Amino acid sequence: MKHYLKKLEDTVHNRWSQKALCDYGGDAFTYADLATHIEKFRIFLAQSGVSRGDKIAICARNSARWAMTFWGINANGCVAVPLLADFHPDNICSLTNHSDSVLLFVDDDIWSKLDAAAMPALKGAINVRDGELLWHRDEAVAQAWCGRDEAFGIAHPQGLSPQQVTYSDNNTDDVAIINYTSGTTGNPKGVMLTYGAMTDTDEFANTHFPNHPGETVVSMLPMAHMYGLAIEFIHPNVDGVTVYYLGKTPSPTTLLKAMRDVKPYMVVTVPLVMEKIYASSIKPALKKLKFLLAIPGINQLIYNKVRDKVLAAFGGRVRCFIMGGAALKPEVEQHLRKMRLPFTVGYGMTEACPLLGWEWWTKFVPGSCGKAVHEVRIDSHDARSVVGEIQARGANITIGYYKNPEAIAAAFTPDGWFRTGDLGILDKEGNIFIRGRIKSMILNSSGQNIYPEEIEAVLSGCQYVTESLAVDRDGKIVALVYAELPEDFTPETRSSIPEAIRAEANKSLPTYSKISRVELMDAPFEKTPKMSIKRYLYH
Repeated sequence: MKHYLKKLEDTVHNRWSQKALCDYGGDAFTYADLATHIEKFRIFLAQSGVSRGDKIAICARNSARWAMTFWGINANGCVAVPLLADFHPDNICSLTNHSDSVLLFVDDDIWSKLDAAAMPALKGAINVRDGELLWHRDEAVAQAWCGRDEAFGIAHPQGLSPQQVTYSDNNTDDVAIINYTSGTTGNPKGVMLTYGAMTDTDEFANTHFPNHPGETVVSMLPMAHMYGLAIEFIHPNVDGVTVYYLGKTPSPTTLLKAMRDVKPYMVVTVPLVMEKIYASSIKPALKKLKFLLAIPGINQLIYNKVRDKVLAAFGGRVRCFIMGGAALKPEVEQHLRKMRLPFTVGYGMTEACPLLGWEWWTKFVPGSCGKAVHEVRIDSHDARSVVGEIQARGANITIGYYKNPEAIAAAFTPDGWFRTGDLGILDKEGNIFIRGRIKSMILNSSGQNIYPEEIEAVLSGCQYVTESLAVDRDGKIVALVYAELPEDFTPETRSSIPEAIRAEANKSLPTYSKISRVELMDAPFEKTPKMSIKRYLYH
């Protein structure tokens, strides 16, 4: 297995003048620029007193310079601490402090809201966008940073050549990344991931979905989360794929224009995005042709034509749409499969760097989230029929949580398997089917386990339902529903919708999990950055 930094080294040698990292419609950096940046960063570290293994935080919006900053940290043996730009300022300070970060690379508007006194280990803060030194506590850091260009010129009077570039691979067991799973100020969980875990993820991705030098990809997910960091950035970039960043969350029109221009080989997204594309574009097109869809032979021609239009809208070179973070609505999944759209729904979490389950789209089983990346077991006496906790182990799994021994002890079984907190089963082929989260499971008065996600899957197929949550209220199941209703509905019609949804859903639900009441929400549910509903806000 080849270390991902050695793959980056090879790519720098062989694709020196190729674009490596770009802002869509903005700055572009070649692999030569990237190698020069990494070397300047190395010189800065050597002169500043910042050592190998020290922690360096990044809190900024996605950009090519964010990626350049990460490589400067990662390729020079420091520990990168990516923090979500949307975290509350108090949480950013708290997590920077908890991680013992000595430097903070940050957007200037975020820095203006932070309190340096709350981060006593910090030696300096630097603007990601333009490299400006925003603040410093340590004069050696200030001098080394401001003098890095001059020092580079002295060290490399003829400039850097490809043959001078070499990156270390004797760090497999060293921590490369500390990734915080939330912006909490209470008992933070900083997931520690090693260089070996990152190498393992890159190797798996290349084995099961290889990319090719010169291809392109659009990065949409936050790089402060492992899916965006590992799958949209590190894995493609070390192999010579040019990564484009959109910056702020784009409008659908801007997004599709970028896709047409960049022509990515893959699209990594969350199910909610594909569900919106289905609802706004695919479903209306199919509805107009519903009579033709009933004719055998003709229907597949129509599905194929719609598929071709979707692929063209994304640039025409997408080999696979990769979704994760939640289940795809059954109705959407059914029609995408009829279209033979190349999509798969994976299973991952930060602690697995991030992959736990995956299968190529032609072998993907509907309703599943693929097969185990390494090893997965179900903590029940019959993994095929009795739901139990999904547990995993492999070279990609976290070595624990930074400065949190209690969380480490709770996360692993006595025989070394990682407890995912998810509930599921395995079929005889090894496909993983998630049934819910341990923390969200409802135990009714007769001792029956009820999985809200299964109720929500049924609700998602009901007319008008956009998203939903099933919750326990005084021993009864209540469905909270955000519905998109036609504007011409009368007040009387609107008032009848909750009961209509309840009756429709209950036709498909077993007696013990039938819904007693439906409550309509005035606005969409609040989401995490991974677009999962914040369940704890609605219980």
